Amino acid sequence: MSRISVRLDPALGERLQVRAAGAGLSLSAFARSVLEQAADPSDRYVYSSQDEIFATCIQILSILATSVGDRAPDTLARGMNEAKTMLRQRGLLDPERDR
Repeated sequence: MSRISVRLDPALGERLQVRAAGAGLSLSAFARSVLEQAADPSDRYVYSSQDEIFATCIQILSILATSVGDRAPDTLARGMNEAKTMLRQRGLLDPERDR
């Protein structure tokens, strides 16, 4: 097994500790998980430092989907199927949850 040693800025180390604790993992287990994802052989997009932008997009899309669903449920269903297809093509849809 390879071993690495990394020095972190204290603020970064603290943020990582918080993320690891939130995931119920030790810092080492959390770091291994992040490194495994970053080395994904299928080249999927793993993470983003733009969490706030993603959160806002999700909120906007949720409001839009609710509105469309109220007015045209069949249009919403078609759009969701098209979205799944695009996500699947880009490796962004977990096959285990793709049901």
